[in-house]
Amino acid sequence: MGRPVLLSVDDDPGVSRAVARDLRRRYGEEYRVLRASSGPEALDALRELKLRGDAVVAVLADYRMPEMNGIEFLEKAMDLFPRARRALLTAYADTDAAIAAINVVDVDAYLLKPWDPPEEKLYPVVDQMIEAWRESPDAVVEDVKLVGHRWSAPSFRARDLLARNAVPYRWYSAEEAEGRRMLEAAEATADDVPLIVTPEGVVLKAPTESELAAVVGLSVEAESDFYDLVVVGGGPAGLGAAVYGASEGLRTVLVEREATGGQAGQSSRIENYLGFPNGVSGSQLADRARRQARKFGAELLLTRDCVALEAHGSKRVLRFADGGTIGAHAVVLATGVSYRSLGVPGADGLTGRGVYYGSAMTEAAACKDQKVIIVGGANSAGQAAVFFARYAESVHLLCRGPALEASMSHYLIEQLAAIGNVHVHTCTTVAETHGSDHLEQVTLLDARSGERSTVPAGHLFVFIGGEPRTSWLDGVVVRDDRGFIPTGPGLLGNGRRPHGWALDRDPYFLESSLPGVFVAGDVRAESVKRVASAVGEGAMAVTLVHRYLGER
Repeated sequence: MGRPVLLSVDDDPGVSRAVARDLRRRYGEEYRVLRASSGPEALDALRELKLRGDAVVAVLADYRMPEMNGIEFLEKAMDLFPRARRALLTAYADTDAAIAAINVVDVDAYLLKPWDPPEEKLYPVVDQMIEAWRESPDAVVEDVKLVGHRWSAPSFRARDLLARNAVPYRWYSAEEAEGRRMLEAAEATADDVPLIVTPEGVVLKAPTESELAAVVGLSVEAESDFYDLVVVGGGPAGLGAAVYGASEGLRTVLVEREATGGQAGQSSRIENYLGFPNGVSGSQLADRARRQARKFGAELLLTRDCVALEAHGSKRVLRFADGGTIGAHAVVLATGVSYRSLGVPGADGLTGRGVYYGSAMTEAAACKDQKVIIVGGANSAGQAAVFFARYAESVHLLCRGPALEASMSHYLIEQLAAIGNVHVHTCTTVAETHGSDHLEQVTLLDARSGERSTVPAGHLFVFIGGEPRTSWLDGVVVRDDRGFIPTGPGLLGNGRRPHGWALDRDPYFLESSLPGVFVAGDVRAESVKRVASAVGEGAMAVTLVHRYLGER
């Protein structure tokens, strides 16, 4: 493997030479600087680099090129090197191009030609792209090998953990020849899956999620035992709080038990988020927020499950499932909600083996030419139906209500109506699931007629209700009868402050019944269940944290 590559693409020979010259002057000792005169020529170069196993750090492409413009090229380049950072070169203030670049290829930066002096207009942008690439998982672990069973719940959880945390991996089925050879080489049996092999040759047999996260380079241990702010939960609200907390000078750590992004991170495309008129995938949004939080100095701890919150004077202490603890002056609870269990005969035993909660995008390829059933009537279910319709022969969306309008955004309802292989079934629920080692059939119940029908299905995705992850807070903060956490005015029953409240003031708007513990996003009682509002609450919570810390 050679030095990592910086690639520039421009059909103007003078501009192409200037870009390469400026890049070599600053980065030539550590990186190879390559240039191409067209999109097709650059793609040929990228394919050769891929075959040789070389790494591509960043690609700078001119927008206006013949044959293939910069956006079209960057979109194809993403398929070859998805973690390479991307910049668009343009001599025009082209708003349409900017919007398309953000939404189609998740461009990292724009450079207006000319960029003189490069010390002010070129190098700072490229420095940021290099730093982002270095922090991305594949800069540490380039080729994790995962051996597992197709219909194994632990194997699915391992794949899902890697995919949702943007860790590249190669999947091998234990039922196929190459998978069996890897098991034999690792002196493992089919009962030891999932089997993980790192590029350094480290072998893990049936690892825990924390063990898997640690070996692939994800952060699982805190650098300190005390912080200004601990954020619990890595969805939009938690990421918003981490970005604003760290950017405003608070020593901040975010704790997440699975992967950053939360339920929103599993959405194939969010189309009503401000500033993204063509939509943005949940994973792209989560990746940008994750990088932004790290840029400002926030720590991100993954696969850490909080089991208790304690108050010791002005100190707030979180206790983890493994017995570890972490303390802070203030806490933001942004734990979100979990999809409610389907709760029908057969479903629990088939979870991860045909029955999935959330989008489970790692299953998309396996749905090719299959029948897919999606349960739910809100936006997350609609987005999943649109996504899986690209792969499946047919997608059947089950809604227990008489219409989608009560719970789904209008734009999604229109999209679903326009997709020929999506079928919406109202007043319909799942009564039972069937299968031996994996899902094979689903029994449906029509609430209007009371009739049951059993249909073949290998994939069932569940998006029903939302249960807050707050049982570990029982007795510490006030919760409502559904487990959501009231804050601010919601705590002032009959004008009285909550029991045990020791301060002379009322709780702040997002403050729980325990001073210094704030709540943001879906877990907060009466919150608006939208990505934009969750991000806004995360930011607002940090403002209130500052106010609280100023009282001490």
